[in-house]
Amino acid sequence: MPTQILSREDKADHSAVSETPEKAAQAAPPQFGRAILVAVLAAAVVSLVMLAFSWPTVTSDPKDLPIAAVGDEEQIDQIAENAPDGMLDLKTVDSRAEAVNLIEQREVYGAFVLEDEPEILIAKAASPAVAQQLSGIGTQMQHNIDQQAISGLQEGTKKMQEQMQKALEAAASSQAPPQGNPAGDGADPAASATEVPQVKITDVVPLSDDDPSGAGLAIAGLPLTLGGIVGGVLTSMGIRSRRMRLVGTIVYGVVGGLALALIMQTWFGILQGNFAINALAIGLSIAATVGLINGFVSLIGPAGIAFGAVLTMLIGNPIASLNQPKEFLAGSWGDIGQFFVPGAAGTLLRDLSYFPDAPSALQWWVLSAWLVVGIALILVGHVLAHRKAHTAAH
Repeated sequence: MPTQILSREDKADHSAVSETPEKAAQAAPPQFGRAILVAVLAAAVVSLVMLAFSWPTVTSDPKDLPIAAVGDEEQIDQIAENAPDGMLDLKTVDSRAEAVNLIEQREVYGAFVLEDEPEILIAKAASPAVAQQLSGIGTQMQHNIDQQAISGLQEGTKKMQEQMQKALEAAASSQAPPQGNPAGDGADPAASATEVPQVKITDVVPLSDDDPSGAGLAIAGLPLTLGGIVGGVLTSMGIRSRRMRLVGTIVYGVVGGLALALIMQTWFGILQGNFAINALAIGLSIAATVGLINGFVSLIGPAGIAFGAVLTMLIGNPIASLNQPKEFLAGSWGDIGQFFVPGAAGTLLRDLSYFPDAPSALQWWVLSAWLVVGIALILVGHVLAHRKAHTAAH
């Protein structure tokens, strides 16, 4: 009789077939329940990711934007009344030069100069969205000025007609006509039309020609976040020694910072300013994420990858305010986002490229602090593992 050789899978199938109906009925519910649980958890994760990335955009609302204003109290109040409710947080300054200085230091997003020749100062490099909002207000201002000019022209024409009618009536009665312009002083419609002020819009800090819409700078934070996560996964899984993971974190930051700076500044022209400082900022930001992931992995094992990824991608990135001002986010989330790696990195690179006079110490300290936390977790994980190994040996 030939011998029948069963594989492991065949044996499993054979044993499953040989089970009694009662045993099969007992085994089915746990497997069915596990399948339902896994599917529900997967759907929950997808929903969480969708919520994290769409919530800032869906709930964004232009409000409390710090804007400088040069002019008297009546003019400034008129601007506030004509703007959407709660959109502007006007700060009165004495001169146009002071307003420009505040824009360059990123204290305000723009300015209204309400003098003889009205002017709106914008800074597309700070936020194309805000620049568009201010330009829209400028268009409305010009419309109001034109309407007032038309109204004044109509009143002047009416007054001139009345004066001419009186002059004709006086001439018909053999009375001497009035001297000078029968329409009265200052009633020349042509003169009124030529004196209509024009609202000038000036871009104080424009974007570079290589990134005229600011889209490249806005999405720059995402490659840095993904680069940090990828680097953290590769170094934590590819390097067994916890101490060597620390070395890998530093090396990855240096090499990655130089490589990404070459791409973003030299190749694409997204970044401006000093290349070395930009490379240092990029390297510090990705090293902070790599160090954090390595720290969690060194401390709790492979599950630490999920902790690092959630902290940076699902929490830090959506509230980083890379595509819009932090004032657009609900509550204080925009300010909170600046204390995570993506928010600090995005703001720092924008300042280094276009606002060298803006204070950037906070962003440097935030990125450095996250890197220190990651290094500390790596060292703690190393010490705990060493003690565990020493205890097991004795």
